Amino acid sequence: MKFYDREEEQELLDNIREASLQESQMTVLFGRRRIGKTQLALQSTAGSLTLYFFVARKAEALLCQDFVDEAENKLGWPIGNYTSFAKLFHHLLVISRERPFNLIIDEFQDFQRTNPSVFSEIQREWDLNKGTSKMNLIVSGSIYSLMHQIFEDRKEPLFSRAGQMIHLKPFKVEVLKEILADHNPSYQPEDLLALYAFTGGVAWYVSLFMTNKAYTKDKMIGLLTRSNSPFLNEGKNLLIEEFGPDYSIYFSILECIAGGDYTRGEIENRLGKAEIGGYLAKLENYYSLISKKRPIFAKENSKQVRYCIADNFLTFWFRFIYRYQGYIESGALKLVENIIRRDYNTFSGGMLERYFRDKFMQSGLYTNVGMYWNRKGENEIDLIALNDLDKTVAIYEIKKDEARYSSTVLEEKVANLMEAEKELKKYNCNLGKLSLLDI
Repeated sequence: MKFYDREEEQELLDNIREASLQESQMTVLFGRRRIGKTQLALQSTAGSLTLYFFVARKAEALLCQDFVDEAENKLGWPIGNYTSFAKLFHHLLVISRERPFNLIIDEFQDFQRTNPSVFSEIQREWDLNKGTSKMNLIVSGSIYSLMHQIFEDRKEPLFSRAGQMIHLKPFKVEVLKEILADHNPSYQPEDLLALYAFTGGVAWYVSLFMTNKAYTKDKMIGLLTRSNSPFLNEGKNLLIEEFGPDYSIYFSILECIAGGDYTRGEIENRLGKAEIGGYLAKLENYYSLISKKRPIFAKENSKQVRYCIADNFLTFWFRFIYRYQGYIESGALKLVENIIRRDYNTFSGGMLERYFRDKFMQSGLYTNVGMYWNRKGENEIDLIALNDLDKTVAIYEIKKDEARYSSTVLEEKVANLMEAEKELKKYNCNLGKLSLLDI
């Protein structure tokens, strides 16, 4: 699959590379695994001298030998033998004084396993040599919790050393449209919704579907559940290392949320646990895997909280793959495929609501986008898009099948909303429906 999107990030990285010709620059590129960090780093440095180091999980001396081989191959002269990354890094900084180059260090956080002192050693060498060297250093990492700790914790040696922290996010919905149209110009709305629902715009997942010619909803489901599908173990591959020995309770909470238990009380009832507040807080604030949803007009401290998994793929994975892990391990993949097909309409209905909320937020035309429900959890409205500057509000019901839309029902809901939120009466209000045909 060709390289898509990322124009803003590429422009920023181009400017940083230009600045590194005068003084070394450090950029941190982080985001969830499979999001496309490595490809972006390589794309942004294409055409200029670039060294690429991958921090594999091996002894420091063996890593250094790999790095020396890469450096000698790219630079074209002997570097010497090193068993310490700090000393090799110093040598490379010195070389860059006369011969500027890019250095990409991928999976940077894994130095924590190899030699935790590497971070303080890099800090020392960087502080001493940054001003006289001309290295464009891009460090990339996938484990959000560790990257956050390494570069944003005041107690850590590399705190504030990076000139830029770039959080790479999934493709926007308009980019997904472009990709699918390039591969299947006759795609149907259901196919686009499936691509969004299963991938959430994560580059590697999108590429897997396109490479395997899974351009339709049915073929996507087939690829997800075939024998040896890379998607089957993906949730474990992404998260077990993040969570450590407590992964089972985190996985259980995520399975509950994916299955429709959206409040803390509902989750605790399902799990039979009296206290999960600490786990929910870490999932939200430390791992950035879940988010709190409140009615659009609720105050920040409102207890009208519903939790959702922020990542589309993980929402799918915990609902259909992790939940039916026993079937998968026994080889009953056809059963899992049948369950997905049976429950897809309900699952994709929620994803269609998320799709439109994302689309409206990404448009940049609104000051706030959200949904609404009252204190009893009733009078639900799927999408409210506010523009506080020109005092307009768009209110929509979202139905996969537009025949199920009732303007009378929506008008009654909006009347109740206006009574509860009287400030809204000052806004110019437009009501409507959104369906699968509108994506």
